[in-house]
Amino acid sequence: MNLHVAHDLLACPHCGGALAPVERRWACDAGHSFDVARQGYLNLSGGPEPANADTAAMLDARARVQAAGVFGFLSRGLDAAVPLVGVQTVLEVGAGTGHYLAGLVEDRPPARGLALDISRAAARRAAKAHHRVASVIADVWRGLPVRDASVDVLLCIFAPRNPSEFARVLRPGGRLIVATPTPDHLVELRERYGLLGIEDDKQERLRERLAPHLAHQDTVTLKLTTTLGTEVLDDLIRMGPNAFHDPPRPTAPEQVRLAVSLSTFLLALA
Repeated sequence: MNLHVAHDLLACPHCGGALAPVERRWACDAGHSFDVARQGYLNLSGGPEPANADTAAMLDARARVQAAGVFGFLSRGLDAAVPLVGVQTVLEVGAGTGHYLAGLVEDRPPARGLALDISRAAARRAAKAHHRVASVIADVWRGLPVRDASVDVLLCIFAPRNPSEFARVLRPGGRLIVATPTPDHLVELRERYGLLGIEDDKQERLRERLAPHLAHQDTVTLKLTTTLGTEVLDDLIRMGPNAFHDPPRPTAPEQVRLAVSLSTFLLALA
């Protein structure tokens, strides 16, 4: 069980009180209690899993794409954006498989990670991502079940954003790193297979939403153009929300562009 690494991080989703482990459950002083799943994660979502939560099939596709190294350029960009020393706690919202979080924690001992996702399938995978990563089911829109000012680095990679909550859980001087697709990202696949679009003003709207809470430090664009086989292309399409729309399956290898904006925001020192 990896949940012990979060012994001083979690907060009760009902009352906000500190949660602590008690045998096979976690409880707060107000008496709210949450059982640990046999797969090693804790469910603090406070409600049912939404219909648009990532499915097991989507997570399987994502794991294969990550194992194939398609997004290695993003992992390297994240590594460059996170200090190698002085980082104790890394939180990822919408953590999925926990792939990126595990990589950052592995290279920064004794840093620990906390993976939050609304999907049970994701929580099961993240619970096995790394021995210093704890996995919790949580809904970013209901509020993060995380204690105030407890996080050094917060990752949000292609995931929903709750600016006020992000600012609340970051320590003074902490940083938020947001990865968003640019309009060029997978443009060939989007045009050929009628996939979901990407707004041209995505970066501008991101900065506007975060501005009242965090200061923009910098943004870099990470790019890769590569030729991929049909199986990897199919996984790329079906590892995200496009999977819910049953898109056509690729029938031939294709050259594709991958392009991601990586933005860093800082919480002002007290």
